[in-house]
Amino acid sequence: MRERPDRAAIRLEWIERVIAQPVREQIQRDGRVRRWAPIAEMDGRYLRVILLPDRETVHNAFFDRSFRP
Repeated sequence: MRERPDRAAIRLEWIERVIAQPVREQIQRDGRVRRWAPIAEMDGRYLRVILLPDRETVHNAFFDRSFRP
């Protein structure tokens, strides 16, 4: 995930913040967990973090342009 140029700027502390304090959580059919939270340092844009079913391993993280709280 961090090797992609469009996602290289996502800081680890932001990912950790979303995991710890999501404003929304959704379980996917495959058991993965989606969590969203606003990132103040990025003008309040919402970061989506996708966790594996163990709820610890980060599968993906990106700024979700279509998310509405």
